[in-house]
Amino acid sequence: MKVNSLDGLAAVQRVLRERRRRAEEEAARRAAEEAARRREHELFERSVGPVVRLRSRNLAEIVRPRPLPHPRQRELDEAEVMRVALSDEFDPESLMETDDQLSYRQSGIGDDVLKKLRRGVWVTQGQIDLHGLNRDAAREALAGFLIDAGKRGWRCVRVVHGKGLGSPGRQPVLKGKVRSWLVQRQEVLAFTQARGPDGGAGALIVLLDSSRSPDGRLR
Repeated sequence: MKVNSLDGLAAVQRVLRERRRRAEEEAARRAAEEAARRREHELFERSVGPVVRLRSRNLAEIVRPRPLPHPRQRELDEAEVMRVALSDEFDPESLMETDDQLSYRQSGIGDDVLKKLRRGVWVTQGQIDLHGLNRDAAREALAGFLIDAGKRGWRCVRVVHGKGLGSPGRQPVLKGKVRSWLVQRQEVLAFTQARGPDGGAGALIVLLDSSRSPDGRLR
């Protein structure tokens, strides 16, 4: 019995020694980690100066929905394509109707479309006013407007170019330019001078093909 008691005591001592060894190793590991954190903290303080912890205000953290990404660069690219595509060298006279309103319709578009456009059968869904803009600014604004109209799926729009009464020599510079630019666009099916209440000789009513994308491709 005495021998067995001594063996059991020795086993207990071995277990205790192993526990002490593990505890000492764990304490040493924690001390090393704490020392490393202090060194990093001291290095940070030497770099940026003393740091004061902000007082907790116990405010709720609200997750706000982020705005959807806006394809600004793509819009700029499309506007540039439109600007380049609208040439000032193009002569639209051969494509115009020979009436006093210089109306226009694409090949394959019947004359009844122009008649309806003149009568105001289609409601205008949007408009752009180019008053006061020079040629380049007006061309860019019109390009952007056509892009936006295509994205919105608009079918009938009004383009106000003015009568040119304020231009040098009282010549309507934009009036002819706007017609020339519109004729070059595939999505422009037809246009005609607006009726008196809608701007008369200072505006155009434009019929658009909503099945075409802003860059002229079918979608």
